Amino acid sequence: MSAYFAELSKALKAAEIFRPCLVLDRDRLDGNIALAKGRLAPGLAVRLVDKSLPCVSLLSHIARALGTDRFMTFHPPVMQAVLDAFPEGDLLYGKPMPAGAARAALTRGGAGWWSRVCWLIDTPERLAEYGALAAALDTELRFAFEIDVGLHRGGFSNPAGIRALSIPKGLRCEGVMAYEAHAPEIPGLLGGAEKALKKASAKAAEFVAALDPDQRRIRNIGGSKTALLHGGGMANEVSIGSAFVLPKDFDTPGLDGFQPAAFIATPILKAVDPVLPGPATISGTLRALGLFPRKGCYLYGGKWMAEPVFPEGMKPNGLIGLSSNQQFMGLPAGADVKPGDYAFLRPTQSEAVLQHFGSIAVFSAGRIVEFWPALPMG
Repeated sequence: MSAYFAELSKALKAAEIFRPCLVLDRDRLDGNIALAKGRLAPGLAVRLVDKSLPCVSLLSHIARALGTDRFMTFHPPVMQAVLDAFPEGDLLYGKPMPAGAARAALTRGGAGWWSRVCWLIDTPERLAEYGALAAALDTELRFAFEIDVGLHRGGFSNPAGIRALSIPKGLRCEGVMAYEAHAPEIPGLLGGAEKALKKASAKAAEFVAALDPDQRRIRNIGGSKTALLHGGGMANEVSIGSAFVLPKDFDTPGLDGFQPAAFIATPILKAVDPVLPGPATISGTLRALGLFPRKGCYLYGGKWMAEPVFPEGMKPNGLIGLSSNQQFMGLPAGADVKPGDYAFLRPTQSEAVLQHFGSIAVFSAGRIVEFWPALPMG
């Protein structure tokens, strides 16, 4: 582990990066792509999740390797950037947009691009709102039904509810979007993930059966934690995003063998023998109780959604707290660090974190080879 981060540190210094940055290991990324490709069930396409991979160059790299032009989108400014970057891209919303947000996006977008966007409908009321929007804009809008297959986060919970609907003129149903993020969290006592996934897939099949044959083009299920566990069934595509860079929250059995490919790197500003404000005896007593470290350091920046991974044993301390300017981190007594060394943290998630630093430093074969601009928050 230390040899790997020593190599990253050497590459950052050679590239003259002396500020907090997001480092993407392209070689590890390619390894993760190969694993995903090899484990994907026959007949399943991949829909790349743009919120989890918010960088056009990153999306393009993975899309090219997988031969996909399907994307799942969540935020109109990012949607527009993906539409512009991928002229053949087909976009499916992963959450329902307020009709007002859809109207704003449709009126600002380029002529005809909305034919490549499939909106998400979760209630009869939203269906009616989008029908009114299509009529007001005198155009046809594509949509898919959000269906509840066990997560209980919203969407239609019963196929009968879809059968009973009358689809307004100007709307074209393309299929369904199912999400079963709950499955990996189901304890073995209650059947575990395998049983939960089978149940979710069977439930989704009931919804698909409620649609006409020409309304089943999109049969989407899965997320990074579950997509590679599906062995067919009703789905013709799965959504994957975070798995390719493997942030810490995605250390799950469904992604065994995948490697973390994204790290926050930041210079160490100060190496200290930490002392709390007030009488020195307070710090000594807390050290003796194991509540305060004997050594520590201050980082350039901090308070990220990330867990420290190097130097080994580095961790925040509740007595000093967090800071987005100079983050204090406790260190083991034997740690050998000095100002100018780099500290590394592993993001707990990729969405938002990858966008935090403006551009991504791409690491390959021992050096920083290029910079990939991240998409703006919008």
